[in-house]
Amino acid sequence: MKIIIADKSHSIYADIICKTIEDAAQVRGTGIAKRQPKYIISKMENGNAVIALNGDEFAGFCYIEAWSHGKFVANSGLIVHPNYRNQGLAKKIKKVIFDHSRTKFPEAKIFSITTGLAVMKMNSELGYKPVTFSELTDDQSFWKGCQTCKNFDVLTRTEQKMCLCTGMLYDPNKKEISKSKERKIDKKAWTRLKNIKQSMFLKKDKK
Repeated sequence: MKIIIADKSHSIYADIICKTIEDAAQVRGTGIAKRQPKYIISKMENGNAVIALNGDEFAGFCYIEAWSHGKFVANSGLIVHPNYRNQGLAKKIKKVIFDHSRTKFPEAKIFSITTGLAVMKMNSELGYKPVTFSELTDDQSFWKGCQTCKNFDVLTRTEQKMCLCTGMLYDPNKKEISKSKERKIDKKAWTRLKNIKQSMFLKKDKK
């Protein structure tokens, strides 16, 4: 297994990457924005993606998005093929794309919005902190990408202040305090947060 910076030679995997992302959204029943092969290929050609391969077989993928003139960076589209799940591969890909982002955009704040507890845990271990959406990029081209998510109506009716996703931010300009303590994640706390958000919006839908 190798995890490398993707380039245009890996464009042959664009279709399976998009299909794997879409299938994962349907199985999990959570909001994951759809991606198009053309967009995935552009990330590969710009050196803004990493891909995991087992020989020539696709295993996983993630890419970088830059917003607000490079002031904010997001690691998006993290996906692992079903044949390679539950092996710790997602965490390895996340670490590689995070380090790659820090190298390419050393001054940028790296952010994430996700409904996945596993992603929240990985983010926390890398130094991300939970934040409100107001602390994330206000670049509308980013939020436009949420339109294909099934929870987009929640985002719009709260005027981009809240959604089922949790916002997390890594700020390179803030000193890390007590790494071992700060990076611990309380899975029960994240679960409670997710359940509270879901019940809150479900109640609104029933009204």
